[in-house]
Amino acid sequence: MAIEIERCKNPKAKPDAATLGFGRYFTDHMLVMEHDEDGWHDAKIVPYGPFAMEPSSMVIHYGQSVFEGMKAYRTPEGKINLFRPEENFKRINLSCERLCIPKVDEKYLLETLIELVSLEKDWVPDAPDTSLYIRPFIFANDPFIGVKASTRYIYCVILSPVGAYYAEGLKPVKIYVEDEYVRAVKGGMGFTKTAGNYAASLLAGEIAHQKGYSQVLWLDGITHKNVEEVGSMNIFFKFKDELVTPALNGSILGGITRKSIVELARHMGLTVNERTLPIEEVFERHAKGELEEVFGSGTAAVVSPVSELKMNDRAITINNGEMGELTGKLYDTLTGIQWGKIEDPFGWTMEVK
Repeated sequence: MAIEIERCKNPKAKPDAATLGFGRYFTDHMLVMEHDEDGWHDAKIVPYGPFAMEPSSMVIHYGQSVFEGMKAYRTPEGKINLFRPEENFKRINLSCERLCIPKVDEKYLLETLIELVSLEKDWVPDAPDTSLYIRPFIFANDPFIGVKASTRYIYCVILSPVGAYYAEGLKPVKIYVEDEYVRAVKGGMGFTKTAGNYAASLLAGEIAHQKGYSQVLWLDGITHKNVEEVGSMNIFFKFKDELVTPALNGSILGGITRKSIVELARHMGLTVNERTLPIEEVFERHAKGELEEVFGSGTAAVVSPVSELKMNDRAITINNGEMGELTGKLYDTLTGIQWGKIEDPFGWTMEVK
């Protein structure tokens, strides 16, 4: 399918790279493709702007919506890199399958993304720790009230130049362990990247913020005993003898950054175990002096060191509240590959011409 391009007639002024923040500015163009009884068709690059939607549009009432998040990075030589975009398109189809959304040709999604990023290449910032955030998403668009899968959908990609996810930079964060509310359960949609999963996390997040904590660490929805993931990140625990992250059991999102850290850490010679991790084991091994580092991982923040975990009336400080050596090494290596500052031995990056 050829891509039709309608160029923006009134380009925006580029924002100051020093004040980008995250998710506040959007580029001049977006990519849109529709699905109806003829399947997916008519991919277009058009000026960024609002959708015209019926009040009865099914996504508003029944929540059929999936999305992804990735980035484009400007290298020191001025080239533009994508990082493992094929993994994101595999995952959006995984999400589509669970939400009864028709799958999309992953190869074609990549081709259209490259076309869009190439058109908007001047929006990829070059200041330290900046990048172009990429948000593909799909939503149901049938004008119908009734619980069923939609027949009409819109696929869209919007782009946003961003700075660091946390304004304070790579500073260790405090995390509250949530043992009352539930984000997801096995058999549900926890492994998908769908809007409802994030809506389910909002209340617990608000409560954590009121207590002075940046994020929520979710436990499994059945026993409330096993570690799952943080609100916007997967989670890793560095013990003396192993690096542990919870196994993907159907209620945890399979993060692309998580996958990359597992592969990178094993490449470094570390013992990495993806397994069930009881929260009590974390507290017990901390008491024994065996818990050395904790960090989250995700596209937005890449790696986020954790300084404190609190559960009810128990709180533990990790690595004296400072970022650990392994956390820093993984961050530097991963971001070095993404920004093209160091060699990529895995073939993870893809240059946009």
